[in-house]
Amino acid sequence: MVRQRKSGVLLHPSSLPGAGGIGSFGEEARRFVDFLHKSGQSLWQILPLGPTAYGNSPYSCYSAFAGNPLLVNLEAVQDDGDLLPQEARTVLSSERIDFQAVEEYKLGRLRDAAARFFAEAPQKRKEEFWQFCDGTFWLHDFALFIALKEEFKGVSWKDWPDALANREPAALSFWSEKLGTAIGEQKYQQWQFARQWKKLKSYANVLGISVVGDLPIFVAYDSADVWANPHLFHLDEKGVPIVVAGVPPDYFSKTGQLWGNPLYNWEKMAHEGYGWWIARLRNDLCLYDMVRIDHFRGFEAFWEVPMWEKTAVNGRWVKGPGEGLFHALRNALGNLPIIAEDLGIITPEVEALREQFGFPGMKILQFAFGSGPENPYLPHNHVRSCVVYTGTHDNDTTAGWFESLKAKEQKNVLAYFDRDGGDIVWQMVKCALASVADYAIIPMQDLLELPSSGRMNVPGVAGGNWSWRCPADAFSGRLAAKLARATELYGRLPD
Repeated sequence: MVRQRKSGVLLHPSSLPGAGGIGSFGEEARRFVDFLHKSGQSLWQILPLGPTAYGNSPYSCYSAFAGNPLLVNLEAVQDDGDLLPQEARTVLSSERIDFQAVEEYKLGRLRDAAARFFAEAPQKRKEEFWQFCDGTFWLHDFALFIALKEEFKGVSWKDWPDALANREPAALSFWSEKLGTAIGEQKYQQWQFARQWKKLKSYANVLGISVVGDLPIFVAYDSADVWANPHLFHLDEKGVPIVVAGVPPDYFSKTGQLWGNPLYNWEKMAHEGYGWWIARLRNDLCLYDMVRIDHFRGFEAFWEVPMWEKTAVNGRWVKGPGEGLFHALRNALGNLPIIAEDLGIITPEVEALREQFGFPGMKILQFAFGSGPENPYLPHNHVRSCVVYTGTHDNDTTAGWFESLKAKEQKNVLAYFDRDGGDIVWQMVKCALASVADYAIIPMQDLLELPSSGRMNVPGVAGGNWSWRCPADAFSGRLAAKLARATELYGRLPD
């Protein structure tokens, strides 16, 4: 497949600047899109947009289909007439995200907005809302799930009354009626999320910018997905996972990563024609123009760890659905604009699966040095069908990474670039743009040359992640011009 050379920036909406305590789909998002346009970029990559669970990780959400209401812009809700000016105004920190404070304030205001909407909104707006509800198959299960979690003080669904945990129809009907107000609030939040995101994505698309979404291969156990579809996962008779997901020891961790997600029952998935996966990817392709599938290698074989293990060391590789899943997805959805995250332990079988369907893989420049000239991440070994990054959300910033290297390792990096130090971050950025890779995507932190304090996530560390935010002056004309010059130099400007 021949692709136009493109480049873009990795920045999650939560990291956008602004006064609301967390980035949102408001004016700050449009300013970032304007920055992308001015700097000649044509890709905006984000992290998953789902409603985050404990730990605030976008890779652990209460739903694979729903959106995170914390990203809803309250000023836009005010413009709709559902909030008063004083209700939409926030005074939360603009430096890092205080998730607890943001949740308390923003979810409270959205409850107020929902109440005013249901009491006072004109009929035309209510008709639009009900059309959204009627056309969104996953919405009621999700809204009921969240309302029940609030009712039962946040405990996992397996600890709800048995009739609810087992989804007995009479119990679902009773609680749907009893929690009608809370369910309505959840549906209103999802409607606002969908409306605002659609408007923002359209703004980006008009300016020639495609949005690259992120689809985690696994879902959280305590989620509407597992509660509504327990037969599609390896659970025991009490609804407890038998085996869980992870990865073996690797670059990031000597004991591997024990993610703890329940594993799919791929045999039952196949028996149902992979309908759940088709619905999931169809939903994502409505949200995004392209989708990066996180941990793509898990479709060929995944690391299965017994539930009782404390680390991921004592796991085993188990064959995944392979080409059967992707044939079903392509037959149902047509062309699959997928980027395969193929990092870690990659076998010839994983490469063959990726290549069979023409999915570009990933090359990380921070992984390129220290193992000789055959390292596949070194620029001279790149291929066209890939996406090159300086680093990802799981890496240190490039400045922090270089600073952490031993003197000999730093010397090797500088020798590759024929430099004697200084400006190493932009040297890496330009190296990514110069690569033969079809796509080059740079984390915003590297464009800003930030140290390790700008890091988004440290894998295996529970606290302190996902809270980084851009400084208010991040999207300057000077930076846009600098990036545009490099983008033009290496032939990645849009047609």
